[in-house]
Amino acid sequence: MSPTPRIAIAGAGLGGLVCARVLQQHGVPVTVFERETDPHSRSQGGTLDIDEDTGQAALRAAGLFDPFLALSRPEGQEWRLYDRHANLIRHDRAGEGDLSRPEIDRGQLRTLLLDSLAPGTVRWGHSVEAVAPLPDGTACLHHHDGSAEDFDLVIGADGAWSRVRPALSDARPRYAGVTMVEARFDDVDHRHPGIARLVGRGTMSAKAGRRSLVMQRNSNGHVRVYVTFRGPQDWHAGLDLADTEAVRARLLAQYQGWHESLLDVLRDNEGGFIDRPMFVLPVPHSWQRVPGITLLGDAAHLMPPAGVGANLALLDGAELARAVIGHPTLDEALDAYESVMLPRALDNAKAAQQMLSTLMPDTDSDDAAFPDTLWPADSVPDSRPAHAG
Repeated sequence: MSPTPRIAIAGAGLGGLVCARVLQQHGVPVTVFERETDPHSRSQGGTLDIDEDTGQAALRAAGLFDPFLALSRPEGQEWRLYDRHANLIRHDRAGEGDLSRPEIDRGQLRTLLLDSLAPGTVRWGHSVEAVAPLPDGTACLHHHDGSAEDFDLVIGADGAWSRVRPALSDARPRYAGVTMVEARFDDVDHRHPGIARLVGRGTMSAKAGRRSLVMQRNSNGHVRVYVTFRGPQDWHAGLDLADTEAVRARLLAQYQGWHESLLDVLRDNEGGFIDRPMFVLPVPHSWQRVPGITLLGDAAHLMPPAGVGANLALLDGAELARAVIGHPTLDEALDAYESVMLPRALDNAKAAQQMLSTLMPDTDSDDAAFPDTLWPADSVPDSRPAHAG
């Protein structure tokens, strides 16, 4: 391999950024192309639980574990499970010194990764339109503005609606039959003490049949809510999603009969509601090796949010970078990376599908089993349009 391969990463999410960080640590130049115009152009989502075997391993490889730990919230590993009558069924607390899955705001982790990169690594406002393999084993990256550049390796880290994926696979995300509607509370301990008691220091879930309410405490008194239910993607037919009171009324009708303290989650949120239908890639999802192009994270293995999405993206990014560094050719590096990543993704996607079926059954009975984890604080569906990255 050339001592200075030309490497491009499409997408400045967690997986792409940790990949860039590890490459730069070993003197390998890289350019990250991101469609967002700057690091603060949109909200980066809620809280993440970073697992010691996956996400933490990636941050250690990137030399960022200690600053991550300083930002993280180990107390956020607390989890409460209620039934629809607000009876507390289960309450898990992290033990003293337990750092197995500490929480961190996604935006904080992204900022940590961005700040670790050389200035100018991320080219903001550069949307990737497509990637095409070239006869010499390199790849041509086409930008949304019509320009193009050639690279020895293009890494698709551009999420659910990846523009790099079609160079490797015909697969497209499909609706999984489940929707999350996001809401929020701010300064929860002072302004919404009832909500604060329900959520505790970490995550709470209340579930009955095909419906659940999930709340996750973020930093600085912020709480995100995910109103989750099985149903058609057009559940809001006839509604203007910008009409907050109309959406609220529709949701309250869906959760009729739930305890008043839980209905307050739908009544008292601040701001509007955000519709987040859940999309998944086929299982299994794989591809024949194409020189000069590969995928990581949701671009490679979009699955239900089962507590592993961000963690796998981080691990993918670190392992791909180490494969590039540790092999004499890019072809050998991609063979090594994909031979590990794809089977791991398959195992996790199967488990996530099973969890989705258990959590959101076709029946609306209250008797569905409660698995050990209910919508862990890892990732939520991204309903952005298909120009991501």
